[in-house]
Amino acid sequence: MASIERIEHVARRVIRAKNEGHDVVVVVSAMGKETDRLVELAEEVDYQGLDARREMDVLLSTGEQVTISLLSMMLMKHGFKSESVLGRQANILTDKEHTRARILDIDASFLKNRLSDGVIPVVAGFQGTDDSGNITTLGRGGSDTTAVALAAVLAADECQIYTDVEGVFTTDPRVVEGARCLDEITFEEMLELASLGSRVLHTRAVEFASKYQVPLRVLSSFEDTPGTLITREDDAMEQPIISGIAFTRDEAKLTILGVKDVPGVASAILGPISEANIEVDMIVQNVAADMSTDFTFTVRREDYDQAMNILQNIAKNIDAREVSGDNKIAKLSMVGVGMRSHAGVASRMFEVLARESINIQMISTSEIKISVVIAEKYLELAARALHSEFDLAEVAG
Repeated sequence: MASIERIEHVARRVIRAKNEGHDVVVVVSAMGKETDRLVELAEEVDYQGLDARREMDVLLSTGEQVTISLLSMMLMKHGFKSESVLGRQANILTDKEHTRARILDIDASFLKNRLSDGVIPVVAGFQGTDDSGNITTLGRGGSDTTAVALAAVLAADECQIYTDVEGVFTTDPRVVEGARCLDEITFEEMLELASLGSRVLHTRAVEFASKYQVPLRVLSSFEDTPGTLITREDDAMEQPIISGIAFTRDEAKLTILGVKDVPGVASAILGPISEANIEVDMIVQNVAADMSTDFTFTVRREDYDQAMNILQNIAKNIDAREVSGDNKIAKLSMVGVGMRSHAGVASRMFEVLARESINIQMISTSEIKISVVIAEKYLELAARALHSEFDLAEVAG
């Protein structure tokens, strides 16, 4: 949440749902840039001890406490019974991984009792407690994950996520003018889009919803629009070939050339990268006629310099010919369950990019996804061209 204005708008949504006869549990995040402010305070203290993450969780969890109390007071002002609820009160049990904890279990009895008493519980998202009673936080997307988890244990009809946008778009409307808000999308498609750069929902929240079959609806915090329903795939659902285009500029590519093609070479290259806690995304390996191998992989751009240093050391140890890199690349992906039943999607995509003189550097595919790595300077042109080619601005059906 960003302001009292947004709290008022959410309160109106909650009141409408109550007046329609629904039981409602509200899960909220910290207001605006409050979490950033708290992180900055911790950085000023600059303590790097082993227990710093525990104290960081105690600090960060206070942001949601402000919001739940304000929203609860807003609802009471309108004549409704409401109560702010901390993560520990909601019995959200997590593991002990401070700042990135995962939910292990939720005892919903407390919330069910409050609902039976006619109370609207306003729960602090993003937080829980471990089995020692320590406060933990869930990391990025933690409030959405909390909401989905509570919806699952409460067997809710729907989990509604309020954001700064009116729903899930076919692509980023800031890049493609004709981007359209989707009425419906499957869990599988949303998982791919979330993992490939769409920032509407965090992957963990969608994974939880898919696992427990909790229908999700993404809505605007300010606009009264129907939003986008994320649900299981149904035979009755319209299945366009492509549902969305996602992309990320946060990419870098590294290549080690002239490596001997022997068993264990991939492990020798990627092992030290993994040990440095650098996440590898796409991988391509090419074997030449002289039985040497060129090995290319992508990492987050922020990890490029560290990965390059590691790779140069690896190259010396395995007698590689050369190491090269490029931190000005982007990954663009097309996602759609309709790919399962439509041939030629990849070739059509490649033809569009060729027509725009955009060179494809790497390709990765799955049953419902095609991803390509291209030069970053061509990313927006590629997104617009593909959005037009596959008629994503038009309403399916």
